[in-house]
Amino acid sequence: MASSSHSKRPSSSSSSSNSKWRYDVFLSFRGEDTRNNFTSHLYKALDHANIETFKDDKELPRGEEIAPELLKAIEGSRIALIVFSKTYAHSKWCLDELAKIMECQEENEQKVFPIFYHVEPSEVRNQTGIYGEAFNNHESNADEEEEKKKKIEKWRTALRKAGNLSGFPLQDR
Repeated sequence: MASSSHSKRPSSSSSSSNSKWRYDVFLSFRGEDTRNNFTSHLYKALDHANIETFKDDKELPRGEEIAPELLKAIEGSRIALIVFSKTYAHSKWCLDELAKIMECQEENEQKVFPIFYHVEPSEVRNQTGIYGEAFNNHESNADEEEEKKKKIEKWRTALRKAGNLSGFPLQDR
């Protein structure tokens, strides 16, 4: 069972009970990069502002598929905040989340805001630098499997679209 964190709104919330949105915000991030620093601070700030936020707290074992409850959380979120960090693109799970988020942006009018945490938007958009290395690795592991190649192309498209969105570049300062 997925262990997840999400803030609870008081019952007097003005949120409509028949709203299609379960969460205000879905946080997409690579745990090993940002879970215990940037993402935890962002989550606390959103929670403090009484913003209903989904943050997955479970580490997914290698090779496992993205959990159905995670897909439902993405679909049920009004806004997705994507924290692009140095190893985000190394995670197939993060890339599957991203593809689902970009699908929801098109189909459900979900708002998507990228945060470029120690990476340049052009690295994400064009899959260069550390993102290029991640994709070289994914492609070398795909061999001749058509299914894997299609998935990789879906990830590339999602990264291009997300990298073209106006976002928030965060570097050490």
